[in-house]
Amino acid sequence: MERRRPLFLRLGLALCLLWGAVPIAGAAAPHSADTQECLACHVQATPGIVSDWQRSRHAQVTPAEAMAVEPLSRKVSSPNVPEGLKGHSVGCAECHTVRAEAHQDTVEHNGYRMYVVVSPEDCRTCHQEEATQYRKNLMAHAHDNLMKNPLYRQLVDAVNGLQTFDGGVLQASAPMAHTNEDSCLSCHGTDVRVQGTVSRETDFGTMDFAVLSGWPNAGVGRLNPDGSHGSCASCHVRHGFSLEVARKPETCSQCHKGPDVPAYKVYGVSKHGNLYGSLKDKWNFTNVPWVMGKDANAPTCAVCHVSLVVDENKKVLAKRTHAMNDRLPWRIFGLVYAHPHPRDPETHKIVNADGLALPTRLDGSWAAEALIDKVEQDARRKTMQAVCLGCHGTAWVDGHWERFEKTIEETNRMTGTATAVMVRAWKEKRAMGPPDNPFDEALEKRWVEQWLFFANSIRFSSAMMGADYSVFDNGRWSQSKGLREMERLYRSLSPGQGGR
Repeated sequence: MERRRPLFLRLGLALCLLWGAVPIAGAAAPHSADTQECLACHVQATPGIVSDWQRSRHAQVTPAEAMAVEPLSRKVSSPNVPEGLKGHSVGCAECHTVRAEAHQDTVEHNGYRMYVVVSPEDCRTCHQEEATQYRKNLMAHAHDNLMKNPLYRQLVDAVNGLQTFDGGVLQASAPMAHTNEDSCLSCHGTDVRVQGTVSRETDFGTMDFAVLSGWPNAGVGRLNPDGSHGSCASCHVRHGFSLEVARKPETCSQCHKGPDVPAYKVYGVSKHGNLYGSLKDKWNFTNVPWVMGKDANAPTCAVCHVSLVVDENKKVLAKRTHAMNDRLPWRIFGLVYAHPHPRDPETHKIVNADGLALPTRLDGSWAAEALIDKVEQDARRKTMQAVCLGCHGTAWVDGHWERFEKTIEETNRMTGTATAVMVRAWKEKRAMGPPDNPFDEALEKRWVEQWLFFANSIRFSSAMMGADYSVFDNGRWSQSKGLREMERLYRSLSPGQGGR
């Protein structure tokens, strides 16, 4: 296809070629002619994006240079990168045009076929191993695991549905799409779909743009216009793609901070969080591999769950993984009961013996065929413990894990007590349970708090030694108090009348 570019673009490109493209902080890799043409406009149209990219490794290192690094320190995992991409920086054109035929959001843009939504399949060009691992991740399927699970879709409706007070009774309608996108799907990921194209007048002339629903979004399970799941930008924030940002717990906090997933808050009050907060300015967050005791003196979220971690003799303590669950024997949050990790990351496909889309029954027994077995649990436990042993002795690590797993058992038993109250209320029609929405009545909402907030807080606190979060801050005090409130509310409801 012949590219017919306006005169201002041709002049801008000529200047970029003459000046070596836009000035870059630090040593810059050579840029492709296509990327230089993008920069000619975007240094004015989106200077913040250009500035972020200029500081990134993508702007400063070619794939060929990255592939020449010794294996343990290499960041490019693909064994082969297309020859046409090896010798210059990974810039605008390399991310937004190379797979145009695979993207439904592709439009003609100044003579290029360009798409907006960069997906893990685009990143796969250089990061094959990470993209493959991410597909195995619960996060990659977070949208579907919420929105395609009929039971949890009812929880979304109960939380996000607009309520009105009509005739002395609360009435709830289904939530609007933008409400879900602004709340649950902000983290779980939206379904980004192409609605058409629109022409707009810009400072650079008339241009065509894709009209997208579900956009903007960087949720971990985003459904992309190329058919893929996920967003690397959830952690490796565009357009800097910073390893340092991805390794710092503040990045994880954007989704792991609320009472349902209090990981960041618990970490912040733990001894590990105390060390991070006090010493992080002295740590090295860009070294690969990450050397425990030298680059960092305590774990962050990435140390435990993702990063390649070695000791000072370069002995590997844990391999890099983007599956996230390779080191997790237990799934401790988001469900009625903690349980062994699911075998299949598409958990919305699980149906228990009661016909509910849950990996456990309401009595706490497991849908064992859908969960990893004891052998796999032991393997994952040892993988995580290898990280712990980088700083702690065996007695400390064994004692910690024994206490943590006893806490899992204890919180499941307390959740079982709350669920027994709820099941009896449903049986006696003091509340309307499945197939009606089991999350929308007053007693049901108290029940949800028992496992979604209080049990989760206790388990996270035990896992990360988070002190007060296991007791008074949504911990055991709230759990025991909530059970008393459930009992009182149960007794106040009349049998056969429902609970609304």
